[in-house]
Amino acid sequence: MIDKTYNVLFLCTGNSARSILAESILGKEGGGRFRAYSAGSQPKGEVNPHALRELAALGYPSTGFTSKSWDVFAEPGAPEMDFIFTVCDSAAGEACPVWIGHPMTAHWGIEDPAAVIGTEVEVQRAFAQAARFLKNRIAAFINLPLASIDRMALEQHVRQIGTLEGASLKSEKGE
Repeated sequence: MIDKTYNVLFLCTGNSARSILAESILGKEGGGRFRAYSAGSQPKGEVNPHALRELAALGYPSTGFTSKSWDVFAEPGAPEMDFIFTVCDSAAGEACPVWIGHPMTAHWGIEDPAAVIGTEVEVQRAFAQAARFLKNRIAAFINLPLASIDRMALEQHVRQIGTLEGASLKSEKGE
């Protein structure tokens, strides 16, 4: 039997930090069972260098990432997503494109490390924390029995993952 490869899209407004971290982490941790993508509603056009440094420091891929619009994944011929996770509160509240195939969605919001203003050490700490929170969510996700769990139970599980340590205020409220 051939195992299914799941397509997962991480969304954020700027697609420069959190969604890039998540794309890289799932790409490696998913062990070939997942194809990870990221996009933004209002992409910044460049990936935050702190995100790339954090990925490299943790041993994750840190090259080849681009900040792109989520419209790319709503066009004909785009990969059909199985899961779409918003990782920032503002993207969760925006009107998303219509996604082909009715993917399962959940909000996994965490605070924006790119918004931290402070010393280089404080900024690096914020990116390290964001990466850790995302890695924990991704570990919980990839350990779900995706092929054997019914859709309603799976939806509940992926939403609960968004309330793990580090959840942004919107995530904590279960929105």
